[in-house]
Amino acid sequence: MPIIDLYTTSEQRRNLAHFATLASLAAVDGEVSAREKSLLDSFATKLSITKEEYKEVMKKSNKYPIQPYNNEEERYERLYDLFRIIYADHSIEDEQMTLIKKYAIGLGFPSKKANKILEKSVAIFSGKIDFKDYLYILKS
Repeated sequence: MPIIDLYTTSEQRRNLAHFATLASLAAVDGEVSAREKSLLDSFATKLSITKEEYKEVMKKSNKYPIQPYNNEEERYERLYDLFRIIYADHSIEDEQMTLIKKYAIGLGFPSKKANKILEKSVAIFSGKIDFKDYLYILKS
Protein backbone atom coordinates (compact mmCIF):
# COMPACT_ATOMS: atom_id res chain seq x y z
CA MET A 1 0.00 0.00 0.00
CA PRO A 2 1.40 3.41 -0.96
CA ILE A 3 2.20 5.67 2.00
CA ILE A 4 -0.19 8.31 0.68
CA ASP A 5 -3.14 5.97 1.29
CA LEU A 6 -2.54 6.28 5.02
CA TYR A 7 -3.66 9.91 5.06
CA THR A 8 -7.22 10.94 5.59
CA THR A 9 -7.11 14.67 4.90
CA SER A 10 -6.80 15.89 1.37
CA GLU A 11 -4.30 18.60 2.38
CA GLN A 12 -1.90 16.02 3.82
CA ARG A 13 -2.27 13.96 0.63
CA ARG A 14 -1.68 17.01 -1.55
CA ASN A 15 1.39 18.08 0.38
CA LEU A 16 2.96 14.63 0.15
CA ALA A 17 2.10 14.33 -3.55
CA HIS A 18 3.52 17.80 -4.20
CA PHE A 19 6.70 16.95 -2.32
CA ALA A 20 7.04 13.72 -4.32
CA THR A 21 6.78 15.75 -7.53
CA LEU A 22 9.43 18.18 -6.29
CA ALA A 23 11.72 15.26 -5.45
CA SER A 24 11.13 13.70 -8.87
CA LEU A 25 12.05 16.96 -10.58
CA ALA A 26 15.18 17.31 -8.47
CA ALA A 27 16.27 13.75 -9.31
CA VAL A 28 15.26 13.68 -12.99
CA ASP A 29 18.85 14.34 -14.11
CA GLY A 30 20.08 11.33 -12.13
CA GLU A 31 21.30 13.10 -9.03
CA VAL A 32 20.13 15.58 -6.42
CA SER A 33 22.59 18.44 -6.02
CA ALA A 34 23.40 19.96 -2.63
CA ARG A 35 21.33 23.06 -3.52
CA GLU A 36 18.37 20.90 -4.62
CA LYS A 37 18.67 18.87 -1.39
CA SER A 38 18.62 22.09 0.61
CA LEU A 39 15.48 23.24 -1.19
CA LEU A 40 13.85 19.84 -0.71
CA ASP A 41 14.62 20.07 3.00
CA SER A 42 12.93 23.47 3.21
CA PHE A 43 9.93 22.23 1.23
CA ALA A 44 9.68 19.20 3.52
CA THR A 45 9.43 21.54 6.50
CA LYS A 46 6.96 23.86 4.75
CA LEU A 47 4.77 20.92 3.69
CA SER A 48 5.00 19.08 7.05
CA ILE A 49 6.76 16.06 5.54
CA THR A 50 8.14 13.69 8.18
CA LYS A 51 11.61 12.16 8.01
CA GLU A 52 10.06 8.78 7.23
CA GLU A 53 7.98 10.22 4.39
CA TYR A 54 11.04 12.05 3.08
CA LYS A 55 13.06 8.84 2.98
CA GLU A 56 10.20 6.95 1.32
CA VAL A 57 9.76 9.57 -1.39
CA MET A 58 13.47 9.75 -2.11
CA LYS A 59 14.01 6.00 -2.50
CA LYS A 60 11.07 5.02 -4.70
CA SER A 61 9.78 6.08 -8.07
CA ASN A 62 6.99 8.62 -7.93
CA LYS A 63 3.75 6.78 -7.21
CA TYR A 64 1.90 9.77 -5.85
CA PRO A 65 -0.98 11.19 -7.87
CA ILE A 66 -1.12 14.86 -8.81
CA GLN A 67 -3.78 16.59 -6.75
CA PRO A 68 -5.57 19.28 -8.79
CA TYR A 69 -6.58 22.54 -7.14
CA ASN A 70 -9.77 24.53 -7.62
CA ASN A 71 -8.00 27.72 -6.60
CA GLU A 72 -5.83 29.14 -9.38
CA GLU A 73 -3.50 30.89 -6.92
CA GLU A 74 -2.67 27.53 -5.29
CA ARG A 75 -1.85 26.11 -8.73
CA TYR A 76 0.52 28.99 -9.38
CA GLU A 77 2.11 28.52 -5.96
CA ARG A 78 2.78 24.84 -6.70
CA LEU A 79 4.32 25.71 -10.07
CA TYR A 80 6.42 28.39 -8.42
CA ASP A 81 7.73 25.80 -5.95
CA LEU A 82 8.58 23.48 -8.82
CA PHE A 83 10.48 26.18 -10.67
CA ARG A 84 12.43 26.99 -7.52
CA ILE A 85 13.58 23.38 -7.25
CA ILE A 86 14.34 23.14 -10.96
CA TYR A 87 16.38 26.32 -11.01
CA ALA A 88 18.32 25.42 -7.86
CA ASP A 89 21.13 24.46 -10.25
CA HIS A 90 20.47 27.51 -12.48
CA SER A 91 19.26 25.56 -15.50
CA ILE A 92 16.31 23.55 -16.76
CA GLU A 93 16.73 20.29 -18.59
CA ASP A 94 14.46 18.80 -21.24
CA GLU A 95 13.30 16.03 -18.91
CA GLN A 96 12.41 18.57 -16.24
CA MET A 97 10.47 20.68 -18.73
CA THR A 98 8.53 17.64 -19.90
CA LEU A 99 7.72 16.66 -16.34
CA ILE A 100 6.68 20.15 -15.24
CA LYS A 101 4.39 20.49 -18.27
CA LYS A 102 2.64 17.25 -17.32
CA TYR A 103 2.39 18.53 -13.76
CA ALA A 104 0.91 21.88 -14.85
CA ILE A 105 -1.77 20.09 -16.85
CA GLY A 106 -2.35 17.71 -13.93
CA LEU A 107 -2.86 20.70 -11.65
CA GLY A 108 -5.73 21.78 -13.86
CA PHE A 109 -4.24 24.27 -16.32
CA PRO A 110 -5.44 23.75 -19.90
CA SER A 111 -2.63 22.69 -22.25
CA LYS A 112 -2.33 26.02 -24.12
CA LYS A 113 -2.39 28.04 -20.90
CA ALA A 114 0.16 25.67 -19.33
CA ASN A 115 2.51 26.25 -22.27
CA LYS A 116 2.24 30.04 -21.89
CA ILE A 117 2.72 29.90 -18.12
CA LEU A 118 5.75 27.65 -18.46
CA GLU A 119 7.28 29.81 -21.18
CA LYS A 120 6.93 32.94 -19.03
CA SER A 121 8.16 31.12 -15.93
CA VAL A 122 11.28 29.90 -17.73
CA ALA A 123 11.97 33.45 -18.91
CA ILE A 124 11.58 34.80 -15.37
CA PHE A 125 13.59 32.11 -13.60
CA SER A 126 16.36 32.03 -16.20
CA GLY A 127 16.68 35.81 -16.11
CA LYS A 128 15.71 36.18 -19.76
CA ILE A 129 12.93 38.71 -19.46
CA ASP A 130 12.83 41.96 -21.31
CA PHE A 131 12.66 45.33 -19.58
CA LYS A 132 8.95 45.83 -20.22
CA ASP A 133 8.09 42.55 -18.46
CA TYR A 134 10.54 43.33 -15.67
CA LEU A 135 8.92 46.71 -15.12
CA TYR A 136 5.42 45.20 -15.16
CA ILE A 137 6.40 42.63 -12.53
CA LEU A 138 7.93 45.26 -10.27
CA LYS A 139 5.01 47.65 -10.55
CA SER A 140 2.23 45.10 -10.05
